[in-house]
This record gives sequence, C-alpha cells and structure tokens, in this order.
Amino acid sequence: MRRTALLTAAAALVAGVLAWPADAAPTTFVHPGVTASKGQLDFTRSKVNAGAQPWKGAFDRMMASKYADLNRTPKPRAVVECGSYSNPNHGCTDEREDAIAAYTQALAWYITRDERHAKKAIELMDAWSATIRDHTNSNAPLQTGWAGSSWPKAAEIIKYTYTGNWANSGRFATMLRNVYLPEIINGSNSNGNWELSMMEAAVGISVFLEDKASYDKAMGKFRSRTAAYVYLSSDGDLPKTVPSQNLNTREKIVNYWQGQSTFVTGLTQETCRDFTHTGYGISAISHVAETSRIQGQDLYGTDVGERLRHALGFQAKYELGEGVPSWLCRGSLKLGLGPVTEVGHNALANRVGHAMTNTETLNTRNRPSGSNNLFVAWETLTHADNPS
Repeated sequence: MRRTALLTAAAALVAGVLAWPADAAPTTFVHPGVTASKGQLDFTRSKVNAGAQPWKGAFDRMMASKYADLNRTPKPRAVVECGSYSNPNHGCTDEREDAIAAYTQALAWYITRDERHAKKAIELMDAWSATIRDHTNSNAPLQTGWAGSSWPKAAEIIKYTYTGNWANSGRFATMLRNVYLPEIINGSNSNGNWELSMMEAAVGISVFLEDKASYDKAMGKFRSRTAAYVYLSSDGDLPKTVPSQNLNTREKIVNYWQGQSTFVTGLTQETCRDFTHTGYGISAISHVAETSRIQGQDLYGTDVGERLRHALGFQAKYELGEGVPSWLCRGSLKLGLGPVTEVGHNALANRVGHAMTNTETLNTRNRPSGSNNLFVAWETLTHADNPS
C-alpha cells in the first residue's frame, strides 16, 4: 500500500515537473518586462535617433497621435460601465484610451528622454488609481482586460526607467491588484478573444506586481485557451476545448466555431465571425508569448508558437486577397485583421527563422502600424525586426 502511494506520488511529481516549466513564473521577474524589454526599447531608441526606417516613421506616427499629446486631460471614473459593444459606454473609451496614452507617453519618454512625457504618463496613471473602484455590466471582464493590458506596459517603463519620482506607484499597484486582477483572473467562457485578452492583462499585471501565483494561474489559462482558439491538424478531427465550456459534442463545437465544420491548420475559433475579433485573439497570444520570453520561458518553441505562426499565416493570405473557398465560412469572410502582426512575425520569422511569406507581406504593407484604440499600439516601433 505504501509502495503504491509512493509510486502514485512520484508519478504525480514527474507529471507536475514535466507540465510546470511552460507555465512557471520566473524566480526573479525581469523589468521592464511586459511585451517589451529594456533591450528591445534600447534597440528602438537607437533606430529612431538614427532616423532609420521603419522605426522613425513609426515614432513620428505615434508622436502625431492624440495619445502623445502633452495637453491630454485624464478622464477617470469611479465605476466604468460597459455593456455589449460598449453600450452603454460610461467611461469605457476614456479608460482604454487613457491607458494607451499612458503607454504612449512612457514610450515617448524612453525614446526622447523628455521628462514631460514621463510626468504625463504618471498623471494619467495617478488619476485613475485615485478614482476607479469597479467595472460593471456585461462587458466588464473584456473592458478590464483591454485597459489592464496597457496599464502595466506603461507602469513597467516608468517605474524601472524613469529617474524622477513616482510617489503613487504603490497606489497604482493596489489598483491593479484590487480592481483589475479579480475581474479577469478566473477567465471567461465567452468567445476566445475575451479570455486571451483577459489573460494578457493578468500576466502583465502579475509581472508588475511580482505575483507568482497569479502569473502561474493566468499562464495556465492562457495555454489552455490558446490551444482551444487556434486549430492544428495534430489536434485531431475536432478542435481542442476548454473543459469548463462543456463543448462535449461535435454539434456544440461547430456551433461555437461560428458554424464552421471543416477544420484546417491556422483556422481560429472566430475566423468565421470576423477577422477583427480574430485579430484581438492573435494579438493577445503574441503579447503573452513575448512577455513570457522576456521572463525566461520561451513559448514560441511550444504549441503556442505553432498556433500563432499558422494563425497569422492563414488569416494573412485572405487579408491579402486570396479567394475564399466555399468550405470556409460559407465562402465569405469579414476582413480587417488590424495592426496585430509585428510581434508574432518578429519572433517567429526573424528570431526563430520560420518562413512566413504571407504574414511578412501583410506586415510590410501595414507599416508603420498604429493602434486599434483598444489594447494594441505602436508595434512597428517596438517590435519591427527587433533582435533583442
């Protein structure tokens, strides 16, 4: 009996060890370490200062945007209420855009060393951390995920590179811990882009808070959702599913995949919905993979990288104009992938060495990429051909 128990425990330990590294929080967190590292930021800064393209053009586009305006006034709310498709919209756009503005100002500070930008980023973060208490209505989890993806990117740059004073950084951390993290950490059973964006925010927040338990929980949910969002032929006849959704028949799975019954590598759960929402999911996958790499766990060499590579390539070829076969989404696609290709392309084509012809063509065509005004911003600037 004792021997059986020991063998069982040993088997569990081995299984745990084998499963653990891909999800494990780092022993010591790297800062700045959410989507962009110090090395990546230094590369970007050097290219912009040298006037090199596409980085200088991307920087100019960022600086010309409303998010880089030094006269921007924060619009915080105690309660942000967001219904489906932001109806009602009580502070939803203001929150998302102030968060993107804080990140934009932080990038502007890093590249120019103009202290006014650092102070504006701090002003935006301080205004919200002094005010917000809750997110409500049906879109609260997604809204929290979107805004919560941008806030830690801004905070990481300011806290770890700005030499001035950010007196309220502790209050900002408390905001992330008490207002944002509880809303997103347990995930979602809605369309996959929801949970992917929520886990992007949870991972980024966990890095800023140096919260290993939340990092591990978010990364575990991310791995499960990524596998259920992008199909690979190696998955079998049907896509993988998230157990909590109870998608236990072919009919349920097909319905969840927007009525698509033919599954091919690179198809996503929302391809037949529209490419814009698909782009949200792909972007979140790339952001988490990039953050994980900075923190010492390279997900690009796992199924996450394979799924990201094929999702980008599959969507890119149709975004570029390839004819839609009748078996795919009843022969009709709603295009509009958005500015979401730079991070994944740089990681998988430039660093890993995969040929990604369609993604590269689309990527180049869209440069310099801007913002989707939700949670994606300035990725040609930060990740184009960035070897760091």
